[in-house]
Amino acid sequence: MRCPFCGNIDTQVKDSRPAEDHVAIRRRRFCAACGGRFTTYERVQLRDLVVIKSNGKREDFDRDKLERSIRIAMQKRPIEPERIDQMISGIVRRLESMGETDIQSKTIGEIVMESLARIDTVAYVRFASVYKNFQAADDFEDFVQELRPPQPDGE
Repeated sequence: MRCPFCGNIDTQVKDSRPAEDHVAIRRRRFCAACGGRFTTYERVQLRDLVVIKSNGKREDFDRDKLERSIRIAMQKRPIEPERIDQMISGIVRRLESMGETDIQSKTIGEIVMESLARIDTVAYVRFASVYKNFQAADDFEDFVQELRPPQPDGE
């Protein structure tokens, strides 16, 4: 593993332990050349996924991009970071186990929304506002109205 500080290719693993509910390995590394310390994560990747965007453009699936968008939606919400990591790993496993290497971006968005809806309603609405491209406050109001249970008549 190349040192991110000095570029030395000979770094040493000082500590390894399971991470993200045993779906990744967290490794603490040390660079003998510059003395830098850094952390890497190792995950199993079942297959290389390709995302097909709504405009037809194809790009490699980027777990970090998925994680960034979910963490933005979860910002300042009372959800433990481990729970977010588990959700992200679950989404990636679900995508990889679909059996297809080409996945529509719409499918990924729907899976993320489904996962967020189970964990935090505010994060769900935040993500939906970007995913569904809300343009006005009315869009939020209509979306939130769909979340509310119907009120019985006469109340």
